[in-house]
Amino acid sequence: MTVDAQKTPPGQCPQCWQHAYDKSIHRKLGPREDCPECVDHMVNGHPHIVPKPSRWW
Repeated sequence: MTVDAQKTPPGQCPQCWQHAYDKSIHRKLGPREDCPECVDHMVNGHPHIVPKPSRWW
């Protein structure tokens, strides 16, 4: 299953969403090996969060 980062739900980070649901990203890693992209992302934060729809009337 591949996950389209463009379909990330509102309020979620596209990279976190893709890495959580697209198993092919982490297949190349060993069983006890951390994903360098995920570690960097956890340390440096989320650069982009998909905005939630405005509730302004």
